[in-house]
Amino acid sequence: MIDEIRVSCPYCGETFTTVVDYSAGPQEYVEDCYVCCRPIQFRVMVDMNGELSDVITQQDNE
Repeated sequence: MIDEIRVSCPYCGETFTTVVDYSAGPQEYVEDCYVCCRPIQFRVMVDMNGELSDVITQQDNE
């Protein structure tokens, strides 16, 4: 259960592609922006069927 998604960095605004593994269900983790290298907090949402429903990105200090 891995999807490739496009996200926007909450710091520099650049869009990049990243891979999300949602096999463990809903989760939160930090990944550095591929452009500006600042830490982005990812919140992965999974629906009742175990499918990826949303990915929220925000600054790590929010």
